[in-house]
Amino acid sequence: MVSRVPGWLLRHRITVEPYLGDSAYGPVYGPPVADVPALVSDTVRLVRAPDGRQVVSSAQVLLGLDAVVPPGSRITLPSGRITTPITVATVDAPGLPVPAHLEVSCE
Repeated sequence: MVSRVPGWLLRHRITVEPYLGDSAYGPVYGPPVADVPALVSDTVRLVRAPDGRQVVSSAQVLLGLDAVVPPGSRITLPSGRITTPITVATVDAPGLPVPAHLEVSCE
């Protein structure tokens, strides 16, 4: 059984506008999903993007496994800042006492 991040730890609320694709006018986003429970850390870190480049992440967001954040989505942080994910990773360790969660590194 995989343990999940306890709800009391997800103290912030974010809004996610899922990326649907590109149009002739730019990115297309789905309807906003508001009040998504999260834990937001406004910390500058160097991360590796999916294409291998090293880029700076200015915020990291921990979410429950049921959250849907496709790459390219728009995320509104509790501060009101709008950002996009650089990476979205599922973190789990079956058999270990580590809660499973999604970790999103944002621009």
